[in-house]
Amino acid sequence: MIPVLMSGGAGTRLWPLSRQLMPKQFLPLTGTHSMLQETLLRLKGLELSAPLVVCNEDHRFIAAQQLLELDSKGSLILEPAGRNTAPALTLAAIEAESRGKADELLLVLAADHDIRNPDAFRQAVSSAIPAAQAGKLVTFGIVPTRPDTGYGYIQAEGSEAIQPITRFLEKPDLATAEKLLAAGGHFWNSGMFLFRADRLLEELGIHRPDILAACRNAMNAKTTDLDFIRPNREAFLACPAQSIDYAVMEKTASAVMVPLDAGWSDVGAWSALQEIRTKDPRGNSVIGDAMLVDCDHCLVQGSERLVAAIGLKNLLIVDSRDALLVSTMDQAGKVKEIVARLDKEGRQEHLNHTKVHRPWGHYEQIDHQERYQVKRLTVKPGAKLSLQLHHHRAEHWVVVSGTAEVTRGEEILQIHENESVYLPIGMKHALANPGRIPLVLIETQIGSYLGEDDIVRFEDRYGRQ
Repeated sequence: MIPVLMSGGAGTRLWPLSRQLMPKQFLPLTGTHSMLQETLLRLKGLELSAPLVVCNEDHRFIAAQQLLELDSKGSLILEPAGRNTAPALTLAAIEAESRGKADELLLVLAADHDIRNPDAFRQAVSSAIPAAQAGKLVTFGIVPTRPDTGYGYIQAEGSEAIQPITRFLEKPDLATAEKLLAAGGHFWNSGMFLFRADRLLEELGIHRPDILAACRNAMNAKTTDLDFIRPNREAFLACPAQSIDYAVMEKTASAVMVPLDAGWSDVGAWSALQEIRTKDPRGNSVIGDAMLVDCDHCLVQGSERLVAAIGLKNLLIVDSRDALLVSTMDQAGKVKEIVARLDKEGRQEHLNHTKVHRPWGHYEQIDHQERYQVKRLTVKPGAKLSLQLHHHRAEHWVVVSGTAEVTRGEEILQIHENESVYLPIGMKHALANPGRIPLVLIETQIGSYLGEDDIVRFEDRYGRQ
């Protein structure tokens, strides 16, 4: 089987922890690893090929680093834009076909789901293999624990391990959800699948040849660098956007379902995260530095400072360096309205954290005013920033720890701890870490414009424009 991890979500309902450029699948929300990493780790014990991760161009280096941390040899398919799950899976199936693996199984998983019982999950996957090898398109239906209005439903027949699907249902209202639960035979639609790559492509050719054609055009003109697979942008943007359920699963005669009872959650909102996190005797879940007095059923997510709460019930408090969210738990779903307002008003708090990941390491914003800003840069051993210049700002670097190799015009300098270098406006420069420990330095930028787009790159080992 080839694991295909769908990693294109934005996770706006978990703001301010989840941001557009650092969404929930790359965060350790449910354990010590990120949700993407947890998704791969729970597959241990299954016979697998290297994974394919379908993700956004903006997330490529984060995803690549997290695969590297697990010693995974996977590849990343970079979507030029989101087109829903049908085109994303079509890209993965075409890539498998191009590698001579069209008859291998694709195990399609969302990279941002939580499963409390991985043994039950692996058992369900194993039970689905014979049907998928025989040409069936298998989906996994979650055994419901409550009448939930946030999920689509699948109606299936029988009580066998592999059940024929009667119909797919849209997200219901509460009264309808209660009736579905009472009737039995209805399951939450998990969005997880198992099928042969060639069978998916066959069904797409029957039901959505336009999606198949657009994706083939995009992959025929793909480019590759490092472990990144880049479908042709113009061809992919011509592809219609549709979910795999609408495009294939609701139309094919080959769809079957495997029931899954494994403590599954899509972790789609703060209330869902509260359900699965460990709680104290009064029902509070606390992450970070926090002190609670006479509080019940609260979720408190701290950051870099102490969070103190007194006499609160059913409250959500999420503290980050640049934003604080306070809400009642039953209204926490409206956080999407805050994110929409931030976007409409041209603010930045929904885009990224003050800590920004780059392929060479990361930087953290310490201070930012109209004509200057201060950052702390951490450069991984052996890593190098691009050779670049800025038209509107000068930079001053002070090494805190490690050794910096600085290209400054035609010079190459070794800058050690407690030493500094000045880079005037318009000067070509680069920064590398030749040592074996992380390089940490303080960067002060001064100028009339301090945006990240004031970069002219001449050389870059990571393929950035």
